[in-house]
Amino acid sequence: MTDSSTLDPEDRKIVTLARSARARNAVPEGAAVRDETGRTYVAGTVDLPSLKLSALRAAVAMAVASGAKSLEAAAVVTEAGSAADEDRAAVADLGGPRTPVLVAGADGTVRDTVTAG
Repeated sequence: MTDSSTLDPEDRKIVTLARSARARNAVPEGAAVRDETGRTYVAGTVDLPSLKLSALRAAVAMAVASGAKSLEAAAVVTEAGSAADEDRAAVADLGGPRTPVLVAGADGTVRDTVTAG
């Protein structure tokens, strides 16, 4: 576990945004990514009959659709123990295999930091 007060302020921001997306939309996961210019993209789980996306994949898709060329970091708020392999792969596709993915619980406490690849 990582003390949130020791996180870089920009990393703390994406964890807070991910947590807010999860709570606001009452979805299983919330996620946020930060691109190479510092812009952030936030999403929650998408669970429609014809479209299912994890929060992290939805956030990456939003970044791509908005013209992001790379990612600096990603965060997901989830009850799962870690970020799913498919989610980390989506982050790696845009940010590269060394992009950090912060995994936090519903209370915003970062439980783990993994790399995308």
